[in-house]
Order: sequence, then C-alpha cells, then structure tokens
Amino acid sequence: MELLNHVYLDNTIKAYLMVGGTILAAIVLKRIISRYIASIVLKLSKRIWKTLNGKAFIDLVIAPIEMVLVIAITVFSLDKLKFPVELNYEIYGHSIKDIITRTGTAIIIVAFIWLLLRLIDFVALALKEQAHHASDVKDNQLIIFFRDFLKVIIGIVGILLIIKACFNQHIGNLLTGLSIVGAALALAAKESLENLIASFIIFFDKPFFTDDVVKINNITGKVEKIGLRSTRIRTADKTLVTVPNKQMVDSVVDNQSMRTQRRTLINIELSPTTHSVTAQTFIDAIKKLLASNGAQIISSTVYFKELSKVALLISVEYFTETFTQEEVDTFKQQINFSIKKLIEENSIQLAGETSTIIISNENKEE
Repeated sequence: MELLNHVYLDNTIKAYLMVGGTILAAIVLKRIISRYIASIVLKLSKRIWKTLNGKAFIDLVIAPIEMVLVIAITVFSLDKLKFPVELNYEIYGHSIKDIITRTGTAIIIVAFIWLLLRLIDFVALALKEQAHHASDVKDNQLIIFFRDFLKVIIGIVGILLIIKACFNQHIGNLLTGLSIVGAALALAAKESLENLIASFIIFFDKPFFTDDVVKINNITGKVEKIGLRSTRIRTADKTLVTVPNKQMVDSVVDNQSMRTQRRTLINIELSPTTHSVTAQTFIDAIKKLLASNGAQIISSTVYFKELSKVALLISVEYFTETFTQEEVDTFKQQINFSIKKLIEENSIQLAGETSTIIISNENKEE
C-alpha cells in the first residue's frame, strides 16, 4: 500500500493507475458503449423514419462516437492528475501545461465536429431513404445540396471554436476583421459568389434535376451532380463537362427529360417528274403505315409540302411517347425501312437519283 502512495512527478502511483485503468477501460469498452448509444439513437430515429437502414447508420456514426468517448474520457482523466512542476517549461511565453491543455481542448472540438458531420450525413441518408419511397424523388438533390451546405457551416463553426478556445481570441473582433477581409474577397471572388447564388436559384426554381438530360448551348448530356459552384454533365461521349451554375441560370436550358412527347420529322424529296397520282398514292401509303403503328405513334401528319423545279417535298411528322433514345432510334429505323419499301414498291424516283451530263467537244475548222 505504501508503494501506491509513493509520489512520482507530483502524483501518486495510485493516481496514475486509476487514470490509466480508466483510459484502458474506455479503449476496451468503447465498441460496446458506442454501439449501445448508437442503438438508442437508431430506435428513436426509426420512430420518425420507418425505412431507415440500420447498418448504414451504424457504419456512419460508430467510429466518431468511439473516438469522442475515448478522447473525452482520456482528457478528463488526465485532468485529474497534477501537472509536474519539473516539466512546466515555457515556449515563446506559453507554458507546456497551457499548450497541452489547449491541444486537448482542440482534439475534443475536432472529434465533436466530426461526430456532427457524420450525424448530418445520417440525417441526409434518412431523408433520402424516405424520398425514395415517396412519389416524387426529385427532392433528393435538395437534400444533398443542404447536406453539403450544412457541413461547410459546421466546419466554419468548428474552426471558430478552436480559435476561441485554443488561441483565446475574441470571436467578435475576429468576425469584424473577417468581414473586412470578406468584403475584399467577395470582390475578388465575384464569379464564385454568383455561382453560389445561382445554385440556390437552381434548387428552388427546379429547372432541372439530377439524372435529367439537358441541352445548354452546344452541350447535351445527363446531369450527374448539382454542386455549390457548378453542375456536372455526362455527355454522350462519356466525358464529364463542368458548367458554372451562373451559366446554367443565365442560358437557355432545354430539359429534354421534361418533354411529354418525342417528335420525328422525315423529309422525302421526290423527282419533279413524279406523276401526281403516284405522289398521292405514296402519301396515302405512308399515312396508312403510320396509322398501323398507333400503339407507338400518338399523332402524325403527312403533307405534300413544297413544289419546285428540283424536287417534290413530302413532309412526314409523327410524335411518340417519351421513350429512351435507343427505343426512339430503333422505332425510327423501322419506319424508315418501311418507307423505303414503299418507295421501291411504287417505283418512285427520288430527286437527284439520276444526272445527265453532256460534254460538248466541237472542233471548228477555219
């Protein structure tokens, strides 16, 4: 017992053993305690979100909970020990004790901020799961946007807390100084701020959503992600194009996923020598062909549109449901083959099929 009461570096061996045992117990039991806390939070959360994925939640929060537990118990346990006078040196006017205390505080703040960021991911995951079971899943992108936005805000708050707690700086004076610097940065980063504001306009006005096929300027592709600064579009060439959000707001955006029907236009130029009866028969045959595909074609028109000295223009227009591009191309190919057969069956000559070239090479004798 006397050995336990022996003082070494201003603390008894008993005190060292108690602190070490507490820290060791925290390390050994961290998984059990963290899973117990996570299970309680999960049960409470499932009362709100019935379809919550329990495994995903555990994977998200178990590690930061373990870290917060171990760090908090370690720091609070070490705080019970007296700092040895022999080690109390100063570095640039700051004592070792003060540096260690502020470092411990910073570690606790960082661990807590990490836990908050994981909880934000968890809430976003729960809202996405709920949105998947709703009739409208377009709000998923809004969830992702605010998830990233809140994480940025939490990160900034964490940095300010570290500055306040570890460097003993007054936040009010710091924010005043930052406001002046921020004004200068705002002028320098004018385009970035415009893109940030444009991202809010996109999310609230909702001109397009993630996975929509859009066309802006000369770019056509599927929207993969709408970020705080830019929108990423996957083109048909499988390249990833990054378009600033300001440009997405200021430009004319053709949201092809929002169209209710798909339009196909076919122009057929017949030879100007084609008899009028033959042309009329050909038009009637095309109308009959389109009518026979009524399951796919919603409406159609076939007109003898133009008459010129070089061609008779037959315009064929039809509308189908909003099929995928592959289905539209396949159906269009089927119609084109059928029209080609009608041309062959009626012995119709297309404009420009034959050309007569006359070469004159006369030698005049004087």
